[in-house]
Amino acid sequence: MGVATPNPPRAWRAMTMADFPAVTALAEVIHPDFPESDAVFANRLALHAAGCAVLDGGDDGLFGYVLSHPWRDRSPPPLDAVLAPMAVPSTYYIHDLALRRHTRGSGAGSAIVRTLAAHARALGLPNMTLVAVNNSVHFWQRQGFTVTHDPALDSKLASYGEHARFMTRDLS
Repeated sequence: MGVATPNPPRAWRAMTMADFPAVTALAEVIHPDFPESDAVFANRLALHAAGCAVLDGGDDGLFGYVLSHPWRDRSPPPLDAVLAPMAVPSTYYIHDLALRRHTRGSGAGSAIVRTLAAHARALGLPNMTLVAVNNSVHFWQRQGFTVTHDPALDSKLASYGEHARFMTRDLS
């Protein structure tokens, strides 16, 4: 008899406050080295609900989540920081895309990145940015992102770990 595996993910849907217990539980498992308070998740949803989604696995729970929002280019927010809205954003920032291990490689990550890119274009933003952690640079490169080398970013990336890379995707 084989080991039971969860059903494939059903669909990305808008995140709600009711998802927070499952989202924070996923974050603790997927990003144990980058803990963030419940206040950060609530802040991102309040800041830009259109950029927050969950990958709904139906009876198997949530398979992933994404937090993203308009922001200031080349200025990744510190981890575990509550943010105020940007008056004039210059980039679309992907704060976190987290997928349960069995969901990786399913196309779900690429699908939500395409959705976010279309959303960022609709907002008139010229690019998308993020900080790649947990050896995810290759995934992000497949999504059209490139590593941005800028010594001015080094201090801002320090809280994200030694191997963190700031990445940019042009939307023009």
